[in-house]
Amino acid sequence: MKGSLVTITIFLLGCLAGWAGLIDLDRLGDIGKDVPMYILYLLIFLVGISMGCNPEIKKIIKSVSPVTMLLPAGTIIGTLLFSAVVSPLISGWSLADCLAVGSGMGYYSLSSVLIAQYKEASIGAQMAAELGTIALLTNIFRELITLTSVPLLNRWFGPFAPVASAGVTSFDVCLPVILRCGGEKILPAAIVNGVVTDFSVPFLVSFFCSF
Repeated sequence: MKGSLVTITIFLLGCLAGWAGLIDLDRLGDIGKDVPMYILYLLIFLVGISMGCNPEIKKIIKSVSPVTMLLPAGTIIGTLLFSAVVSPLISGWSLADCLAVGSGMGYYSLSSVLIAQYKEASIGAQMAAELGTIALLTNIFRELITLTSVPLLNRWFGPFAPVASAGVTSFDVCLPVILRCGGEKILPAAIVNGVVTDFSVPFLVSFFCSF
């Protein structure tokens, strides 16, 4: 919860800095447009290092069964179905736009930047930035809702429900709460779900942004 609030605060400070003219990436030309993507690449690299340094990673990989892969598949399909169902209720954005936002799977930093980059050519910089902001807030709220509702999800729908709700964050931010309610036995499923949905984000976002 605290991490998500810090993220929102930093995001708002960035908006204020850009609005006030303290930081203007447009002045840097093409280099300025690519700065967010370069920072994102660095972030992904650091996440990879963090995963590779985990001493439990080999044990987790060995404990994974083919049935475990059904969980991330269900997470991805369920998220996209829900995004498609609610899209008619959201005016101004197409079905593909809503699916692109949903494709973030809780990975707000990656999905928001990718959407803003990919959609700029088709809908303009301002609209692309707006859609990227929607993706950022949507996926942050997904994380916050999961963190606050893990006990209820676990009680009503079983230990795998919080994992699916968390999406990408099932193997980092939401993992401690998931383990507290579901027990250590849920760890391999949570890790696999987080890793698979993590890798799906750039492919799904780029696919739906192409429409």
